Amino acid sequence: MAFISSGYDPNNPMKDRITDIGNRDYKEFLPPIIKKNFGKWLWHEILEPGVLMHKAESGDEVYTVRCGTPRIMTVGHLREICDIADKYCDGYVRFTTRNNVEFMVDSKDKLEALKKDLMSRKFPGGSYKFPIGGTGAGITNIVHTQGWIHCHTPATDASGIVKSVMDAVFEDFRNMRLPAKLRISMACCLNMCGAVHCSDIAILGYHRKPPMIDHEWIEHLCEIPLAVAACPVGAVKPVKKEIVTSEGEKKVVRTVEINKDKCMFCGNCYTMCACLPLADAEGDGVVIMVGGKVSNRISAPKFSKVVVAYIPNEPPRWPTLVKTIKKIIEVYAKHARKYERLGDWAERIGWEKFFELCELPFTHHLIDDFRDPAYYTWRQTTNFKFTNAIK
Repeated sequence: MAFISSGYDPNNPMKDRITDIGNRDYKEFLPPIIKKNFGKWLWHEILEPGVLMHKAESGDEVYTVRCGTPRIMTVGHLREICDIADKYCDGYVRFTTRNNVEFMVDSKDKLEALKKDLMSRKFPGGSYKFPIGGTGAGITNIVHTQGWIHCHTPATDASGIVKSVMDAVFEDFRNMRLPAKLRISMACCLNMCGAVHCSDIAILGYHRKPPMIDHEWIEHLCEIPLAVAACPVGAVKPVKKEIVTSEGEKKVVRTVEINKDKCMFCGNCYTMCACLPLADAEGDGVVIMVGGKVSNRISAPKFSKVVVAYIPNEPPRWPTLVKTIKKIIEVYAKHARKYERLGDWAERIGWEKFFELCELPFTHHLIDDFRDPAYYTWRQTTNFKFTNAIK
């Protein structure tokens, strides 16, 4: 094979170098009006749910329309987003960290035309393709993980639950009636790719049974040391075991055993070895956590706390989960003060009162076992003051 020079000069190795250049400069992708006024914005306001206006020192104004989108979308849907951006925004569009899409224009005339176009686009069933909302004291899009569609360790689905919950709280996406913003997130298992550790309401898929072991095939399909090393709590160890194969033959195989008392059902071993599946229709379900936030306003950032230890999977619409989340939101909307996040409200009235108002049973499963999180996240004394929450 003939050698073809790439033009590399050993005496000047950086000349015409096109690899290892890292990410492109984000300023290349800013709309011209944003780039012109970069760092010179005076203030902004929410004109209506889903519509923001930013004012610059130069007098320029930028109007942003925020729309909800599915986390997993088709190429056709993405092309439609690009077509809208080309038509109204000179081809510029951005996605928020919570999977909303934002279109930015520089005049009120363009804003009205854009809003009218977005609200006219619907799916064949009648639902909005680009519902406007998700700003201020309301609920924005749910940030979530992959679920059953293409993850190997989920204890529940993502798309089905997110669709079911957002259908129930859709009016709070389009309006700003709540005391403060309310962020919902979801992770499908304890590996927690979602932001469930710091959201007002968090949905967490939870395995309750340790992995099953396919003793017959594990030594043929897996590198056992990797499966052992993958366990963060040392619950997996290598053993030799006599088994009866599927063909009725007795043989001694190299396999593993799992300490069920140590196992925390994370699925890391299954990531290394397909012969250790842990998905189980009876054992898998959902946990609800509340009270987390990243904001420093009123109080320091908080971790979410478990308030419902287990709800079984009920596809396709997860009615028990949806009903419980809707109840928490309605109680919060009724009782919290203006600007008070859900966790701030619960701490002000006391977690005991929170469980009572939300009609949630309190059990020993909800108390942190570890000293440090318990010391900082729950009450620092043993003086719980239950009223009607426990009978």
